[in-house]
This record gives sequence, C-alpha cells and structure tokens, in this order.
Amino acid sequence: MTDAQGGPTLGPTLSEWISAREETERHLAAAGSPVDGQWVQRLADLLATERSWQDQYTDLLALGSVGGQFPSSNR
Repeated sequence: MTDAQGGPTLGPTLSEWISAREETERHLAAAGSPVDGQWVQRLADLLATERSWQDQYTDLLALGSVGGQFPSSNR
C-alpha cells in the first residue's frame, strides 16, 4: 500500500508485524511445563521483535496525522 503522494509503503511493515505476532503465538502454543530459561529468552526476543515492528508501523501511519503524531492514548 503506497501513499497517494508517494509516501512510504505500509504493506511490508504490516506484513512483518503480523508475521512476528504469528511467530510469537506459535512459540507460546509450543510451551511445555515447566518452561526453561531458553524458552523464556526466546519469548522475550520474539516480543521485542514484535514490538519493534508495531512501533515502525505506527510511526509510518502517524506520518499522515496532524503534526506527524497520534494523539495520546486514553489507555
């Protein structure tokens, strides 16, 4: 998805974010009991990656907002 004015392409970033979420979900579904340190570290890495893609996508969307930022969240 390209901005009508030649702006950034949002599709690849959204795709990577969704992919990261799916990978995190698969990792959570595969958890055995009890979880070990390696599993926890992998989850932390996956969540950090997912958050990074989410932040990048949000920043791209904000480019089209007034002042280039979203309003503060009520949550």
